[in-house]
Amino acid sequence: MIGLALRSLKFHKGGFIASFIALFFGASIVIACGGLLETGVRGLAAPQRLGAAQIVVTGDQNYPESNKVFQERVRLDAAAVRKAAAVPGVRAAVPDVSMPVALVLKGGKGGTTATGHGWDSARLGPYRLTKGGAPVGAGKLALDSRLAAQAGAGVGDRITLGVHGTLRPYEVTGLVDGPGEAGTVFLSDADAARYAPQPGKVDSIGVLTAPGTDVGQVQTALADALKDTPVSVLTGDERGRAEFPDVVTHGKNLVSMSAVFGGLAAMVTVFVVASTLGLSIQQRQRQMALLRAIGSTPGQVRRMILAETFTVAVFATALACVPGPRLGNWLLGRFVDAGVVPDVVMYRAGWIPLVAGAGAALLTALGAAYIAARGAARTRPTEALAEAAVQRRWLNWIRLLAALLCLAGGTALAFVTTQMDGAKAGSAATPAAMLWAAGFGLLGPGLTKLMTALLRWPLRAVTGFAGQLAILNARARAIRLAGAVMPVMLATGLATALIYLQTTQSEGAEQAFKDNLRADLVITSATGGMPPSVVDRVERQSGVAAASAYVPSSGFLEPSKAEWADYNGKGRKPKGTPVQITGVSPKGIERTTAVRVVSGSLAGLRGDTVALPESSAKGHALGERIPMRMGDGTKVEPRLVATVGERRGYGAVLMPAAQVTAHTTKGVVPQLLVAAAPGTDTARLAAELTGPGAASPGLRAVDRSSLVTAQVKQNDTQTWVAYLLVAMVIGYAVIALVNTLVMATAERRREFTLQRLIGATRAQVMRMMTVEALLTALAGIVLGLLVAAATLVPLSYAVLERALPAGPPSILITVVAFALVLTLGATLLSARMALRTRPSAAVGTRE
Repeated sequence: MIGLALRSLKFHKGGFIASFIALFFGASIVIACGGLLETGVRGLAAPQRLGAAQIVVTGDQNYPESNKVFQERVRLDAAAVRKAAAVPGVRAAVPDVSMPVALVLKGGKGGTTATGHGWDSARLGPYRLTKGGAPVGAGKLALDSRLAAQAGAGVGDRITLGVHGTLRPYEVTGLVDGPGEAGTVFLSDADAARYAPQPGKVDSIGVLTAPGTDVGQVQTALADALKDTPVSVLTGDERGRAEFPDVVTHGKNLVSMSAVFGGLAAMVTVFVVASTLGLSIQQRQRQMALLRAIGSTPGQVRRMILAETFTVAVFATALACVPGPRLGNWLLGRFVDAGVVPDVVMYRAGWIPLVAGAGAALLTALGAAYIAARGAARTRPTEALAEAAVQRRWLNWIRLLAALLCLAGGTALAFVTTQMDGAKAGSAATPAAMLWAAGFGLLGPGLTKLMTALLRWPLRAVTGFAGQLAILNARARAIRLAGAVMPVMLATGLATALIYLQTTQSEGAEQAFKDNLRADLVITSATGGMPPSVVDRVERQSGVAAASAYVPSSGFLEPSKAEWADYNGKGRKPKGTPVQITGVSPKGIERTTAVRVVSGSLAGLRGDTVALPESSAKGHALGERIPMRMGDGTKVEPRLVATVGERRGYGAVLMPAAQVTAHTTKGVVPQLLVAAAPGTDTARLAAELTGPGAASPGLRAVDRSSLVTAQVKQNDTQTWVAYLLVAMVIGYAVIALVNTLVMATAERRREFTLQRLIGATRAQVMRMMTVEALLTALAGIVLGLLVAAATLVPLSYAVLERALPAGPPSILITVVAFALVLTLGATLLSARMALRTRPSAAVGTRE
């Protein structure tokens, strides 16, 4: 059977080349997304500053029994250093503390940002002194020689260092060389402990093992010694997670994005490959009919088709294993450029993405071939030739059931989308688009007949005889026409739905940011942040109506005692709910933001208290203790003093700024919101707040419009990555569109020849094909827009509380025009090439 399949490939090159292209590109995209998924799951980064430590112990960034992570650095108690040092085989356990610092220029106006560490951790690099000596005592530091060159500082110079929101004079005692980034500053161990973001805690512990010790055994012993503490004991390239915690926190973004778009690419691959193979086999119905008429059994016909498909699929998927990982690595580079993941993330794609991508494409091809072959093989010999001449059967109970399930799934996801928070609605809308497209695709011949009936009279009225002939062809070849219409629908529907999905979500986030911001000025610091006490000093400044700290973070609302009581070991175990947490000042937050108090009062937001959004406060009463985990994993139970209104999906838990700051990675207030008193000139106020008499040195001010512009730019950068993945999937759909149209038109060479023999000119045939192409394009565009509407209307209600999605009309016009041009171009170019064959030569060609 394999031999027969190989011989048959020579006589049906067009169909199998089209199938090869669909399989190759589909498998390549799925393999690339699989590689990104594995990269995010592994979260590897080559250690730099901790490279000399054979083992690194750090806090576990993972939320217990979940795939979610804490967004702030999870630190260790300093007592863990002594426990680690006592483990057999450990030569030294070296604590490492990191803090943001800035080498501030004269006048306090800007400088060079850097990261400060204790001097003892320099041996973990290892770093070596090239000039001067070690920093010993208060007010001493050693600079990375590259950083010293940038700042123009040398041994013996006195510089101003911004640390923990204050400016302090320091003497440069030495210059060092070592691995890692240039922005490294080493303070004395006493100063590092004093200015650590969380006193009494360390970021990680670098473990130097004794010579000849088995690292694996020491790693196990360390994990056992610290089993009462949530820690990660890391070796190899995993050590980079301790040095670069963003690898873990941002790596989850890579996992979610690659999973969503990898799944979308896989679904598009299934749709495209099934459509292409089905059309290819439909074009051979006459051959199948002849085989059945001369005595071939249904099993033989099925096996021949499966063998042909298997041969093509194996070559296509094997070849896709070459560019797939390279495409994944290139995409990771684009993510790095956009700031979605840190540049230290190591691309790691093993055999799993290769097997998954190739296997998905291979199984899809064989499944599609089996379904198509099943229909051909079941035709009785006495009916085979008649059935091949004009295909009429297309619907069976399996296809109808699958279509109904897809449409029901799309309807269910549409309802779910309307009930979701605006920021998360896209996660349900994306698979809904594919379910709608799959449902329409399964009902393609019926929908194509309906569209032909609706467009029949307008086309005939405009195009005359050519239109009449095209309509007759469409009615007689509804199944094959559907094979050309569906790729147009897929490309149009996905392009419109996915692009407007991104613009709508971006508009929702931007609008929520604008609506919430009421401050006239936003204050930042050249030192990297400010202490919470700066707020009181700013409030006392003339011209300031209100001021509030603004500390964005995240955390989890833990299950309440009532939820645990209801669980009692039965049913589904309750889990924490991720929430955004914002640290604020109770006196100024209502004047500087659009927060709306529903119950209670924000005046009581002091000490160990919390204000919850309405959606999170259900089931809780004022005065109740709310179990939570902060961004660094610390368990707290603040008292509920207020509930606040929210724009769905964009609300945040409010807590006192000092409470939130104590659980952030940097440990300082990054922004200060200031509302000007009526009649105050904001430019003059900004100059006073940041001038020589400022509440804190190194302050900088921007107005509201500048902050909105910066936020929009940040959203655009993040959205660009999604556009890149969307473009990749849509590009594949476009390739499939052209691929299918060329194949569908080229196989009609004999039909064109017969028309030429009975007197039709090339121009008349081309006019007929122009009308057919218009019919194909219009039917596909209309169905595609229905797919997009079914996807976008629920999303728009969830995000913008209206039916119309956000985004310029030019997107829709471009998509429609592009689909129309591609359909006309691919169809007419293929028809023109088919008409180049002389009629006398084409009559005897193989089918």
